[in-house]
Amino acid sequence: MRENYSKAHDGRGKFIPLLALGTFALGVDAYVMAGLLPHVSEDLHVSASSAGQMVTVFTLCYALGGPIFATLLAKRSAKVVLGVALLVFTVGNALTALAPTLWVLLVSRAVAGVGAGVYSPIAAATAAGLTTPERRGRALATVMGGLSIGTVIGVPVGMLLASHIGWRGTLWLITALGVVALVGIARLPKIEVSPPPPLGQRVRALAGGRIAGIVTVSLLGGIASLGLYTYLAEFLVDAAHTDQTVWAMWAWGAGGIVGSLLIGPVVDRTRRPFTAVTCVLVLIVASQLVLPAAAHAAAAWAVVPLVIWGAAGWAVQVPQQHQLIAAQPEQPTIAVSLNSSAVYLGSGIGSALGGVVLGLGATPAALPYYTGALTVVALVLHLTVVRGAVRRGEDAAAAEGAATAEDAVTAEPAATTP
Repeated sequence: MRENYSKAHDGRGKFIPLLALGTFALGVDAYVMAGLLPHVSEDLHVSASSAGQMVTVFTLCYALGGPIFATLLAKRSAKVVLGVALLVFTVGNALTALAPTLWVLLVSRAVAGVGAGVYSPIAAATAAGLTTPERRGRALATVMGGLSIGTVIGVPVGMLLASHIGWRGTLWLITALGVVALVGIARLPKIEVSPPPPLGQRVRALAGGRIAGIVTVSLLGGIASLGLYTYLAEFLVDAAHTDQTVWAMWAWGAGGIVGSLLIGPVVDRTRRPFTAVTCVLVLIVASQLVLPAAAHAAAAWAVVPLVIWGAAGWAVQVPQQHQLIAAQPEQPTIAVSLNSSAVYLGSGIGSALGGVVLGLGATPAALPYYTGALTVVALVLHLTVVRGAVRRGEDAAAAEGAATAEDAVTAEPAATTP
């Protein structure tokens, strides 16, 4: 108890916002490019669909390249890994701002994606290590809050800035933001956090039913939530008959900020991350299924389901990370990195699947029905596979505790015998 008290009051929690500054830069960079597509395609003289591949490249390298390259840093301290990751991320953004051709642009987005993929899970694990288990939810929520706030600001502000300083100027500002975050990381204290795990360990971790189930739920959530967000503009044109989309992005993003910041205290207070995920998935399903009818009736009516969808979509990751750390307490970095990769891989898959569905003849106004149905699948998986694994884990822990108590009782007479 004294050790926990000391740890909670040694002042290390003040460094958590520095980690959130880095995730803020990641959030801006990941989504601002979606709003800059017209400017990029015009400047590089390529089609919008070709320029749009830079978003796919970033998300795929975040999800897949990050874990692979993190293996090279497996024996380094968390502070070194965070610094190297932010440096790679910043260099990638600088190259993006200088890109003279589409191929250079794609390579630079890949570099930035790798840096982001290495940084994000280590930042979350470090934040969890800077505080006590009782406040872990708040720490994770702060880091995720940086990501969601960056997303909220990313697209609308990026579009606004690009109209004044060009898309390259916007990328230079993001590069500067990465430099500031890198300076902040240099102030972090030394902390014992498990290093980036080798790729083999990540794959083996998925062999456990509980971890595989949780990660699959995150993957499906990324496909359904972030995938639909990619086509939000097209949805509003078709369903609400308006090409004014900035307000919708603000509504979705504002909900994301509220959801990601409030979910941490809720999880800490209730100690029921499984129940929190259940409630959040139900909210995502309800908001996405209601969204088409609301937008068709009046554009303003779509604000409520957009806010709820944004709040629930961002809130789900904190209890998911909480569950994964509990399932893999000896290697929390593995658990968090798997979840982070699943979310961004889901984003890339969601964007691709959305294009396929539209190509097969579906209207943009119908996309929320498809994503809502996919979220129902995630909910069913959560309530069956994940719930069963959680119960088996609890039963095993109870059995182990009973065995330990029995050993202590039987050993007590022997300990007191002369």
